[in-house]
Amino acid sequence: MTLRGKLFGVGVGPGDPELMTLKAARVLATAPVTAFFSKRGKTGHARSIANDFLNPKTNEIRLHYPFTTEMDLKDPRYQTEMIRFYDVCAEQLESQLLDGKDVAVLCEGDPFFYGSFMYIFDRLRSSFVVEVIPGVTGMSACWTRAMQPITHGDDVLVVLPATLPEEALVERLIGADAAVFMKVGRNLAKIRSALIRSGLLDRAFCIEQGSMPNERISRMIDKTDDDAGYFTIVLVPGRQRQR
Repeated sequence: MTLRGKLFGVGVGPGDPELMTLKAARVLATAPVTAFFSKRGKTGHARSIANDFLNPKTNEIRLHYPFTTEMDLKDPRYQTEMIRFYDVCAEQLESQLLDGKDVAVLCEGDPFFYGSFMYIFDRLRSSFVVEVIPGVTGMSACWTRAMQPITHGDDVLVVLPATLPEEALVERLIGADAAVFMKVGRNLAKIRSALIRSGLLDRAFCIEQGSMPNERISRMIDKTDDDAGYFTIVLVPGRQRQR
């Protein structure tokens, strides 16, 4: 009887390959199968980060998203198609695991923080041994690169997907000492409006491609355009009290 392979969710960090953990590098150096998510026709951010750490003989499995920003999240087809996509991905990896091969799934940032790996984890965790290797999150890389300590003492930090309605963003910002906006993309104008309404615009920073070669750091009050790429995070540092 063939022993089942082990599934690894490998956090590779936000962009700078040197921020990958030693454990992640060790697992990737020997993994017989490496899987990663990407937009069709693209290499994929996690794959690019891990490039120099992969087992030269690894069998690479590309998991192509059916779409990224092409369909509105509110479209009922979005959930249906994404569920089907993750079902197919899990089936692909399951066949490798049943064949006795360990599978490492590359995850930008941390696997359990807004990561696609968690949907594979949900589908396979009851049938296979799973090990998750944490990674440096994009938000922690961004506040470090911006030299902005984010919290101290009893500060409350709120993490907000910018895809929420503006009213929900404003509501969540009230009472928070510090904030991080994820999934900024096309939502920068909405974020700016929410920050203005919350009286937080002058404390906010916009970090684009944090820890990557084309990194840009600016204060939101100085950023007058609404252009923001996929790898953009907006921060509102706390630490407003004396210590």
